[in-house]
Amino acid sequence: MGVISAGVQDCRERIDRACRLAGRQAESVCLLAVSKNFPARAVREARRAGQRRFGESYLQEALAKQDELADLDLEWHFIGPIQGNKTRPIAERFAWVHGVDRLKVAQRLAVARPANLPPLNVCIQVNVSGEASKHGVAPAGALALAREVVGLPRLKLRGFMCIARATGDPAEQRSQFGRARALLEQGAGLGLDTLSMGMSSDLEAAIMEGATIVRVGTAIFGQRQYDKETTP
Repeated sequence: MGVISAGVQDCRERIDRACRLAGRQAESVCLLAVSKNFPARAVREARRAGQRRFGESYLQEALAKQDELADLDLEWHFIGPIQGNKTRPIAERFAWVHGVDRLKVAQRLAVARPANLPPLNVCIQVNVSGEASKHGVAPAGALALAREVVGLPRLKLRGFMCIARATGDPAEQRSQFGRARALLEQGAGLGLDTLSMGMSSDLEAAIMEGATIVRVGTAIFGQRQYDKETTP
């Protein structure tokens, strides 16, 4: 078994264990393999291990990878910050967008989504840690934004996405993820069903707080070698 295949298997086992502790079914949590900065051959190996859903943050890299892997049955999620001038290719080439934090971006995605495709699944990114370095709407404004986005055509608002502050304290991790869970509960009338939260270092805490999608890169593909010339 290759390193990436072993990483996929290990992550699924972690999800299973966390779901048992949380009293949940393992099938209630989707593993999203974050393949940004990794080559198409790494995605192929993960696909051979049964992984179908992949997350990308850098648009040009993602589009090239999609073209190279067009022979595979894959579901692509855009998880990075969204620049207004790049909404069209994102709307045309992805099944999910996890980082909507402004109404203007959602409106542009709605206009650009081709009518022959299913509605684009979107999550509103919430800055649960309050860090200036992180994107996302403040928790206090998340439901107001959700109520505006949910009525847009060609989009299907699914829920919320967040990134917790890096900490080794599981209680602090859960506290941050709990803020997103509370928003989902408060927005019950909007028909939301998704919490995209938890990564390699904190997926267990996220699952305990109701995560339905965990976004895992390092634990599957290894450490990234970032290209300073790469831009979203």
